[in-house]
Amino acid sequence: MTEIRSLVVFPSLKVHQIRVEPRRVRATYTVTKPSGESASNELIYSYDQPYFDPDDPEDLNLASMMLAQVALNYGLFCERIELEGLFDPVDRRFLADMLENTSREILVMKFFQKNEFLSPEASNLAPGRLKRYTAASLDFRRPETFPSGFEPSDQKTDQTQYAILSSGGKDSLLTYGLIRELGIPHPVFINESGRHWYTAVNAHHYFRQTEPRTAKPWCNSDRIFNWMVRQMPFIKPNFQNIRADIYPIRLWTVAVFLFGVLPLVRKKGIGNILIGNEYDTTVKGNFEGITHYNGLYDQSKYFDNALTRYYHKKGWGIRQYSILRSLSELLILKVLVKRYPELQQQQVSCHAAHEENGRMLPCGKCEKCRRIVGMLMALGEDPGRCGYTPAQIGLGLHDLASNRVKQLGSDASHLYYLLLQQGLVEKNAHTVRLAREHPEIEQLRFDNERSELSDLPIYIRKPLFRILQEYSNGAVRLIDRKWHTLALDEELMKDPYFLNTTHEKERPKS
Repeated sequence: MTEIRSLVVFPSLKVHQIRVEPRRVRATYTVTKPSGESASNELIYSYDQPYFDPDDPEDLNLASMMLAQVALNYGLFCERIELEGLFDPVDRRFLADMLENTSREILVMKFFQKNEFLSPEASNLAPGRLKRYTAASLDFRRPETFPSGFEPSDQKTDQTQYAILSSGGKDSLLTYGLIRELGIPHPVFINESGRHWYTAVNAHHYFRQTEPRTAKPWCNSDRIFNWMVRQMPFIKPNFQNIRADIYPIRLWTVAVFLFGVLPLVRKKGIGNILIGNEYDTTVKGNFEGITHYNGLYDQSKYFDNALTRYYHKKGWGIRQYSILRSLSELLILKVLVKRYPELQQQQVSCHAAHEENGRMLPCGKCEKCRRIVGMLMALGEDPGRCGYTPAQIGLGLHDLASNRVKQLGSDASHLYYLLLQQGLVEKNAHTVRLAREHPEIEQLRFDNERSELSDLPIYIRKPLFRILQEYSNGAVRLIDRKWHTLALDEELMKDPYFLNTTHEKERPKS
């Protein structure tokens, strides 16, 4: 068995040469190898409007934080990570905590679990608990400092305005549809340099024509991720030809895009950042005594709460959360297709999408495609609306009869129950074994671990659930591992300060 510290293959990773321009921020990533050789690449965020003042320390501080995020994926592999820029104590604490958390997640999910991208030697690590999973020291190099006596002012924000981290997926499309009714939406599409942008193309084209507040920053983080993978000796050289539903190494990805949204949010005084995540993305696990988040930390409520605390400590007055936490994947798709069919038509939930006549279409072959086809058919809707051909729909239903889907057990069981009830998939040993009715999948679910009313600001709860209750079969709360009917309207009428336990600043002084 190979020791964990054998993964330390770089003496250093340096994020340096920070450059701030009105419409662009840049940094050089330099990795040194044991031979003494080094390799460099440039991480860039660019915008179509000026959001930065190169002479403003707060803008340099934000740019420094943006440009550091990619590096948090490499704490297992470096002896030292050097970050140049302008960081205050709140930033340094946040970066150190997230680096350690990401190191643990990557170790468990990428090395202790099956990973087709790893060489045989790296696939044979000996599991073990460590006091600290990050191998790298985190060194802050400060060519820039805050001016003497500088005190950043608390920023006033508008609670009626919502920045939505957007893509072509059902979650962000539904989030936009709901906020279009409840507030002022600002869809922000981070245009990656790689093929991941394909999933967003249809939605972005539509929003550009219908929503004047749509923004599209550009970031080349995908190139940096792939470049770093090429430097790693334990990754198979042909990694780009391996088709898999996972990335080779990275797990700290949402924050890379999220920090790219912050310049727009701060300049426009937007009070809310919404990320479309459902009930099953908050998961706690344990592997050989090592606690982890199943590789989903940056999609969990814990991530949202940690970022909200960070914003408040910075004095920015921003909240980050998902308005979909109480919904299953099936219920999200139901609300989207029933209430906002024009938005659902733009959905591309496939990472192997391709272009035909200027429009992106799903591959129709992957696990995600057959899952979407299955759910839409179970809801009595036509998958052809979002690009699936009759042949692909037939193939998806055929494959569901012999292949699993990547959902929580109860979600998958209920989907198969609905499909069998309607005669949409073949009745065989596989489908019969999986099919079980779970009424809670079509209900609004609340529990202490994954979804609580207190995760949402007071001002959005009542109008949001007024809409969601139209499409759900009631609400339930998990108590002692059993679902119990919840009188949601009564809960919403209770003292809001008693309900809200997430943000201490909201609680009244006694």
